[in-house]
Amino acid sequence: MAQESLNPFEIAQRQFDMAAEKIGLDDGMREVLRNPKRQLVVSIPTLMDDGSVRVFEGFRVQHNIARGPAKGGIRYHPKVTLDEVKALASWMTWKCATVNIPYGGGKGGVTCDPKRMSRGELERMTRRYASEISIIIGPDRDIPAPDVYTDAQTMAWIMDSMTMGYSSLGVVTGKPMSMGGSAGRNEATARGTLFCIREAAQVIRRPVRGATVAVQGYGNAGAIAARLLRDDGAKVVAVSDSRGGTYSSRGLDLAAVNDHKAKTGSLVGLKGAERITNDELLEVKCDILVPAALENQITLKNATRIRARIVAEAANGPTTPGADRVLKDHGIFVIPDILCNAGGVTVSYFEWAQNLQGFFWDETQVNKELEKFMKRAFHEVHQTSKTHKTDMRTAAYVLAVGRVAEATRVRGLFP
Repeated sequence: MAQESLNPFEIAQRQFDMAAEKIGLDDGMREVLRNPKRQLVVSIPTLMDDGSVRVFEGFRVQHNIARGPAKGGIRYHPKVTLDEVKALASWMTWKCATVNIPYGGGKGGVTCDPKRMSRGELERMTRRYASEISIIIGPDRDIPAPDVYTDAQTMAWIMDSMTMGYSSLGVVTGKPMSMGGSAGRNEATARGTLFCIREAAQVIRRPVRGATVAVQGYGNAGAIAARLLRDDGAKVVAVSDSRGGTYSSRGLDLAAVNDHKAKTGSLVGLKGAERITNDELLEVKCDILVPAALENQITLKNATRIRARIVAEAANGPTTPGADRVLKDHGIFVIPDILCNAGGVTVSYFEWAQNLQGFFWDETQVNKELEKFMKRAFHEVHQTSKTHKTDMRTAAYVLAVGRVAEATRVRGLFP
């Protein structure tokens, strides 16, 4: 079996290169767009509960700001690296361009294990991290949001740490409602995924109602996506989190799943269901597979064993370029991450716009606008795939790279 690089930034660049080749982008513009504009690496000294001081490493990368301020989440994870954050920042550039919102791409992260830290330790670390990256953050410069193991509370701490004598609501998105957050933001990534799955189901002529679903990564996006798909009439047969998963061909009772996870902290051991690993979940026979965990889950090692009809990428970068070719050859319809999980950043854009206006929408309006944005983006990508006779991921990149390249030329940012 051929070896493939699992370095996320190398993967991101390969995905970009394929689109650049498809549209005939000149070499100079390729060099400008495939590299980050700005990278910040910071030390984060943090007082721990036992009185010791630990120094964590944090990152904030701005990949491109040709179409607007940088936008992207902040993740806390023990395996966060600069290359991962660079990849995520570049994916944000293309994601924002795919759904045609006026943002560039950014991303942040701290190398830490939040599961082993107290709330007080997380707050102190977050506030110091916010202070260190504040030199490049602002509502008209770079707007963070939640990501893996961060949430609305994390954003509240960051917002509070970055005041200059007054509150600037638009400095972060994904905030609590009491601090200027948007209705519908918590469900936005999963709801955007649902809207894309509905459209893909029409393309392959296989309705969502009655379809079987497997969800890898039962966190915010994955758990809500499972519930929304169930509400659409689908049968969820498998779910997993970082500790493992559970499977039942008859379909899982999500209320029982949630209750079990709340009581035990895990999905493993659910009564009446079969224990499976994360790797096994990916290979479950199902109509819709939703990778909602981390990068590099579907690779050359397991791509031939994927048996879904639709792969809906609620996670960032779950499929490698080599695996993409295999899935295409097997007739599996992949909804790429820069389209499928763009609901989160789209509603973040709505939140930012509401903050700037000081005028807030109700959840019905938020969801209606989100559906309009996601359906329009899906059909633009699908039409591009037919025009260029290519897969949906390459089509999404063709659309996004073309838009960013045009903005770069018009602004005069290209030498």
